[in-house]
Amino acid sequence: MTDDNELDPLARLRAADPAADVEAPAGFAARVVAEATGSTTGRAGHESADQHAPVAEIASARARRRRLWLPIAAVAASVVVFGGAGFAIGAGTTASSVAGGAAAPISLQGGGAQTAEGRSAVGSPTAGQKIAAPGASDQVYRSGYGRNSFTASGLSTSTGTARAYGFDARAASDATTVGALAKALGIDAAPALKDGSWQAGPQDGTAPSLTVGLDGTLSFYYYDSTIDPMVCDGDSPHACGAPPAVPSADAAVSELRAIISSAGRDPDAFEYTSDPSSGVHAMTAQAWPVMDGQRIDQPWTVQLTADGVFSASGSLAPIVSVGEYPVVSAQKAFERLSDPRFGAQQTAMPLALRADEQATTPTPAETPTQPPALPSPGVSPSWPVNEVHIVKARLGLASQWQPDGSVLVLPAYELTDADGGTWSVIAVADAKLDFATE
Repeated sequence: MTDDNELDPLARLRAADPAADVEAPAGFAARVVAEATGSTTGRAGHESADQHAPVAEIASARARRRRLWLPIAAVAASVVVFGGAGFAIGAGTTASSVAGGAAAPISLQGGGAQTAEGRSAVGSPTAGQKIAAPGASDQVYRSGYGRNSFTASGLSTSTGTARAYGFDARAASDATTVGALAKALGIDAAPALKDGSWQAGPQDGTAPSLTVGLDGTLSFYYYDSTIDPMVCDGDSPHACGAPPAVPSADAAVSELRAIISSAGRDPDAFEYTSDPSSGVHAMTAQAWPVMDGQRIDQPWTVQLTADGVFSASGSLAPIVSVGEYPVVSAQKAFERLSDPRFGAQQTAMPLALRADEQATTPTPAETPTQPPALPSPGVSPSWPVNEVHIVKARLGLASQWQPDGSVLVLPAYELTDADGGTWSVIAVADAKLDFATE
């Protein structure tokens, strides 16, 4: 993955697959079946006749299960990402300079802190919590997860106001808008409200399908199993040999612009990125809504193959102004890093730490041969505290889910530390925040 596509749920799911690039050797399925059933091969090493049938049946069943499972899992991921009470994938978005002139997105959506093993912990994050990298426990401190001591210098004490926005999901939740999107994606069937979402096309993975969730951003997911480049069985239009040439980045962006336009949105109100290294099977492009010169952290994404679009996702709800909000100063935002009420999020680790965490495989010399020794009596327990010095602040915008499922795009600060790490906190003044838990 790259910084530009790590908000895409499908890209993150695929990047997490440890066997994504592994191809089974010839005869692997047959050997597995033989071991499971007790079948044997002839002396010449040829499989016996009774092995061929179960192998074919398993391969066919596997392909069917894959076609059924992929769209279901992807839709589920889409609902979690875009509709799940603020627990959106993308809390770790790397803040960086971006092409086209718009500032990088800011994200407040952390949900839970990452454990040392890389799992998401349940509950609200501690103020100033950093994202831990998966790996051994000795990496927890080196990646900055846990307790932090914040200092700052040179930050402004000026307060002011800033415009806020919201996703108007009901404005686009109709058969006309969804139907236009479906048609642009090659689905002629009229959409219908079913099981809490708009649906067009069969939902069993046998043909292109579109699902639009009734969440705060009206998130949609499109999937065409018939041209999925990761499926190469007898029912797919391409063989399991070398993949066809991947379309150009310009072609993917052009396709994405057409999809946005079909939904009644202005494609010029977005900023586009593409990922030439997204894989050997498809070209990925993203469209970021731009408000007040900044990308909003809810991009549209398309994956284009030589056979066409096989995956697309985004938020159909238009973003509209909800007025001006009072905002705290950069200095006050820094102080919020130490305030448990604000659950400050680290949005990018320092470059040195990110590079260091690439080497997580222990070398033979590091492989332990025995457990740790008993600590000495009276030893001082380790209580590591990270020293974080904030040197710069940027006022921008970040989406924030509300208890009723609606989504606001609120003023937020991105605070940069001396090591290049970034942190985010909401910028709205205390007097305008509702701290009630019910």
